[in-house]
Amino acid sequence: MIAAMKVTKEQSAANRKALVDAAARLYRERGIAGVGLAEISREAGFTHGGFYGRFASKEELAAEACGEAFGVSMARLEAQLTRHDGDLTALLKRYFSAAHRDAPGAGCPMATLGVDAAREGGLLGQAMSDGIAGYLRAMASHRPDGTVLEQPTADDEARAIRTLTTMIGGVILARACAEAAPAMSDRILRTSLATTLASLSGASAAG
Repeated sequence: MIAAMKVTKEQSAANRKALVDAAARLYRERGIAGVGLAEISREAGFTHGGFYGRFASKEELAAEACGEAFGVSMARLEAQLTRHDGDLTALLKRYFSAAHRDAPGAGCPMATLGVDAAREGGLLGQAMSDGIAGYLRAMASHRPDGTVLEQPTADDEARAIRTLTTMIGGVILARACAEAAPAMSDRILRTSLATTLASLSGASAAG
């Protein structure tokens, strides 16, 4: 009996995760308002009723999906910072790539759900704020010269903000004009990458 209950709980957790994963991808592809609960349930392999009983509201699902997307994204960032002693070059090249631009459903949640979070507020706004804070903390704590800080300075925090805002803004603009003006979209990616790398190189030299 105990074993059966354990399996049931594990399956329930797996079903919930399937819904969160589906929502994380679809919301990043089309926005919160562009996806219904029935479509998310179908994508996860359930009927529409599969949503109910697992989440109190669509808002709760959106916030959890945002947090899930940030978890994947943060793991990549932290692995890059640790493996390359604070050097973000490889990560930035992937971030400012056509592949990332053209696959929002598997990409950065800040560049896809930031506007939704600003409009929705509430749980989604909190999940977005927590994710952004985590990104900034990780970037500020790892200087480009390889120094790891327990307490970043105001300059370190400013460096992190400059880097992150260029990343998000560059990808949003590149996506906005990718279909109508692909050459301009490519130039935005290339220029954003070069600008960010130059800024970090200057910060490393100053450090």
